[in-house]
Amino acid sequence: MTETIKEYSVGDWLIYPKHGLGKAIDFETQTILKEKVKLLVVYFEQERMTLRIPVKKLAELGLRSISDKEEMKKAMVALKGKARIKKTMWAKREKDYKDKLNRGDPISVAEVLRDLYRGEGDPEQSYSERQLYEMALDRFSREMIAVHEIGSDEAIKKIEDNLKAS
Repeated sequence: MTETIKEYSVGDWLIYPKHGLGKAIDFETQTILKEKVKLLVVYFEQERMTLRIPVKKLAELGLRSISDKEEMKKAMVALKGKARIKKTMWAKREKDYKDKLNRGDPISVAEVLRDLYRGEGDPEQSYSERQLYEMALDRFSREMIAVHEIGSDEAIKKIEDNLKAS
């Protein structure tokens, strides 16, 4: 029998805003400071990392189920929008982009991708812009792979095609 807590079951794909796509692999109970704590065990294949997250903290930490196909479709539309680059210092924009990435929802991640995307003929990205773009592309494509059950190359091609259409 597969154990379930709230809306999560062993085997579910989940999004943890700070790390992206992971899979629920187990539930454990551990005693911490003489108190029994129920933990959700999530494995992040890309990072080869396992996290044990207290069930009481799941909502607070922003853990969520992967998007459905309709929500991913809305996020793909957001990729096609016009880039909204503020005329503020890079440090402020970088913080805003990181906040959007750490929110973890696909539309926020798509907005970061859209704003940091550089097509042919566009000015070069700085190193830190490129790093943020790559992180957003990685998180967005991994969720897309899980939602649509497609390969990595196909997901990235669809994302880049949508970005080029903007």
